[in-house]
Amino acid sequence: MDGVDFGILPEGCISHVVSLTTPRDACRSSQVSSMLRAASESDLVWERFLPSDYREVLSRAVDPVEFSSKRELYFRLCRPILIDGGNKSFALDRSTGKKIYMLSAKELCIIWGDTPRYWNWISPPESRFPQAAELISVCWLEIRGKIDVKTLSPKTTYAAYLVMKLTDEAFGLNSPLQDACVKFRDHVSSHKVHIQPDVPRRSRFGFMGPIIIRHRPLRRGQGQLMLPPPTLPEEEAQAAPEEAREATGEDAWRVPCGRGDGWREVELGEFYVEEGAEGEVEMSLTEVKGGNWKKGLIVQGIEVRPKEK
Repeated sequence: MDGVDFGILPEGCISHVVSLTTPRDACRSSQVSSMLRAASESDLVWERFLPSDYREVLSRAVDPVEFSSKRELYFRLCRPILIDGGNKSFALDRSTGKKIYMLSAKELCIIWGDTPRYWNWISPPESRFPQAAELISVCWLEIRGKIDVKTLSPKTTYAAYLVMKLTDEAFGLNSPLQDACVKFRDHVSSHKVHIQPDVPRRSRFGFMGPIIIRHRPLRRGQGQLMLPPPTLPEEEAQAAPEEAREATGEDAWRVPCGRGDGWREVELGEFYVEEGAEGEVEMSLTEVKGGNWKKGLIVQGIEVRPKEK
């Protein structure tokens, strides 16, 4: 924009030029001059930055979204709003305007999730949704979710993240590693996940996590046996994960990392949304081969958002 005399251009023309940039550029240009500020804050600019289906999304909001300008609406939507009866959330990426969805645990398919003996539905005060799923005890861990790509932003690489926590009594989630997978059409993105990395995995060096009783999965109505995890010396516990990883050659483990909302997340996989793409993306976290009992995982949901470069 150097060398351009914007004073000779109509405000509508300037607004059109700014609307061809990005939300971040629009905010920066508003600091240049009062004329650019007026043009950059116009509804013409921010209407273009909003997704084309934003009215339809607002109609599904649990609570009405109030705004006095499109710019105000844009930044309001940069904070998640609950939609579809409170079972999903919608937001915009602040810098790009790309769409972000999160499916609550109620929107996911959790095997045995409707059986209080295995899963419990709780209401953590820090949760975005009314309820989250707490793992009481299972030997077959299977969590699946789906999302229609037509609801996402085109020409965008997305990643799916399991948003979770562990209770202080969590055990059995350190070994075997969990399988994470995202499928869209012929594309498959999969890897191993270590949900409980602070507890050493079993390895040929003798480092052990929770005691594992191997047996066939019990059917509903049968009894179950659970043993508490043993206590390891601090220096042994710190050394075990790295040496176990070297022993198995599994350098691609993914572990949970912190989020700004107090929860943790682990990436399940990624996919690309082409212009005009149709179909459902399938996302999953499973551990169904070990046969050991697991406890203490709290699932808030699965978030699908643009992948950072």
